[in-house]
Amino acid sequence: MSVNDFFIVFVAVAITMLACRVLPVFLLKGRQLPETVVRALNFIPPAAFAALVANDLFDPAKVTSGDVWSWLAPLIAAAFVVIVGAKTKSMAWCIVVGVGSLAVLTYGPVLL
Repeated sequence: MSVNDFFIVFVAVAITMLACRVLPVFLLKGRQLPETVVRALNFIPPAAFAALVANDLFDPAKVTSGDVWSWLAPLIAAAFVVIVGAKTKSMAWCIVVGVGSLAVLTYGPVLL
């Protein structure tokens, strides 16, 4: 790919990103959205987070590797996070418990 081709693609992508991110803000400024749209938009952050987590939890390479603990430890840590999330409703505690439990489950047996 030549430098000119790269800059053409770069500018096209930059314009598209700006149009998708900035244009709606200016077009919807000062307008009240319908309640159904607001409810639907509230599902975007949890859905994006769930997609990121599911990508790490259900990795086919880990399942077929033969090491059961490499794919079971993240599922156990996720179960801890679900329990803490249901009880506390706190993202901060979910992060602390998730990272901590995954670290203990992953590196704890190695240290013993």
